[in-house]
Amino acid sequence: MADIPRVQERAPAPRGVLAFTGAVPGSRNALRTDALFAAVLAALSVLLAVFVEDGRRPDLLGWSLLLCAHVPLAWRRSSPLLALLGVIVFISPYHGIDYTHMAAVPVGMVALYTVAASGRPRRALIIGGLVVGIMLTVNARVSPHQVAEVLRMSGWIVSVLLLGVYVRIHRQYVTSVLERAERAERTREEEARRRVAEERLRVARDLHDLLAHSITLVGVQTSVAAHVLTADPERLDREAVAKALDDIADTCRSARGELRATLEVLREGTAEETRGPLPGLDGLADLAEAARTSGAEVDLAVREVEAPPAVGAAAYRIVQEALTNAVRHGGGGPGLTIRVGVRSEGPALRVTVVDDGAVSALDPSHTPGFGLVGMRERARSVGGTLEAGPRPDGGFLVAAVLPLVPVGGLR
Repeated sequence: MADIPRVQERAPAPRGVLAFTGAVPGSRNALRTDALFAAVLAALSVLLAVFVEDGRRPDLLGWSLLLCAHVPLAWRRSSPLLALLGVIVFISPYHGIDYTHMAAVPVGMVALYTVAASGRPRRALIIGGLVVGIMLTVNARVSPHQVAEVLRMSGWIVSVLLLGVYVRIHRQYVTSVLERAERAERTREEEARRRVAEERLRVARDLHDLLAHSITLVGVQTSVAAHVLTADPERLDREAVAKALDDIADTCRSARGELRATLEVLREGTAEETRGPLPGLDGLADLAEAARTSGAEVDLAVREVEAPPAVGAAAYRIVQEALTNAVRHGGGGPGLTIRVGVRSEGPALRVTVVDDGAVSALDPSHTPGFGLVGMRERARSVGGTLEAGPRPDGGFLVAAVLPLVPVGGLR
């Protein structure tokens, strides 16, 4: 019996809400995505600096400080604290010289949100207290007339930090729900195996009692007939031989009837008594809906196909594991798209799960688990194959081909 894959008890490092989170370094594609987002945010800041009258219009120094403040955001996934520190280094003198304050608000809020959504709530509380305290201290000494404005901004800072903490906790909750569902499936599988083992022992006892008794009788009756035939050939007791042969025939008929009755009971009770209800393709919608609660967009396309229960259960568990990996490692949250496809290709069922997340389950910095091993075992349990790995243009792909006529036992 295969070991149950262990589930990591430590809360996973959250990733990718609006591509702002993630303490684990992402791929090269993730770095390009972050840099592009920083450029778009810089363009927004430029528009605010031009059209909003909230301090001095930036000169060459002001534009340099404002634009340079966006550069650290390109590494906010891998080093959120350093990115926040880099932003503060540039926007502090920007605000101190009294340039257009509103223009520097978006980059600061994004950096704070990154820290809150990628770390523990205690860290967010400490960072928020330090930022607000420094702002109040500096403005109380330099520009006392702006203390009210600083207090208003402090409220926004606290709101952004609370939003980041909430998103992180919610994402961990969604991941834990999927993991609990998978653990429940594995528990049901173990219970099914235990019941199958018990049923095998019961059947073995029944067959032993039935066949051993019948075969013993046939052996005795055959010996009697042989003895009658060889004891005195000149005075052959045809009546005794006929009776012995009739007894053998009756015993065989009785054994055959009892064996047929036993097999009928087994056939009628196999699906419900030894295995219990198995998940199937009709349960994929529930898995997709659970993943959507994290904010991810899940595109589920399941074509109508008649699949045996074992194949449907294998497809269900492969999709479940792939969705869990995508939510945990692919940046679960707004901006993440997962496409699930199930269709028949000739004599096989093809299952694909594709996400565009920035961090794959095979990231070098990620501690490998048992998810991919479990998916491959489920595919092999019905005679199928499974391929999984990062895509060249980013994200992760899981593709399984499961024969519609399963072979082997269930996993």
